Amino acid sequence: MGGGEEESIEAAAAARRERLRALKAAQELLNTPDDDALPAGPPVADSQQPQEQLEQQKEDEDVIEGEDQEEANVNMKFRNYLPHDKQLQEGKLAPPVLPKFEDPVLAAPPPEDKKEDPFLNIAPKKPNWDLRRDVQKRLDKLERRTQKAMSILADREQARRQSEDRENGGED
Repeated sequence: MGGGEEESIEAAAAARRERLRALKAAQELLNTPDDDALPAGPPVADSQQPQEQLEQQKEDEDVIEGEDQEEANVNMKFRNYLPHDKQLQEGKLAPPVLPKFEDPVLAAPPPEDKKEDPFLNIAPKKPNWDLRRDVQKRLDKLERRTQKAMSILADREQARRQSEDRENGGED
């Protein structure tokens, strides 16, 4: 059993070496600027590959091209993040432009009042308005006392007159 496994491993390694040689030859063919020049590769005896190896080489090239296309097709969009990679920075989206809010209250011009001279508002209408404001409570208190005193005086005067009328009336 041991000999069979070694032979299969060696056969797989030989097949892999042949595929790698074919890939190198194809790579050199692609990198050669002259189309007429012969590829610098394996000797002529080795260049006669079986059909299976050619198909394997084409499949390997297709896989490599497919990976490149997948990388090119990756379309990432970054809204809030700026990546460090230059290729990914192309996917940065511009921030959305919000419509400008227009306040309807501020949009309407305020109604214009008739313009007054500002110097008229500096001086008070009455020169003693501040004094009146400060002593108004005292004045109200004095006004009540004055009214009370006047009513008392009026009552006394009326009482005096009635007593005089009685004295004069009684003598007549």
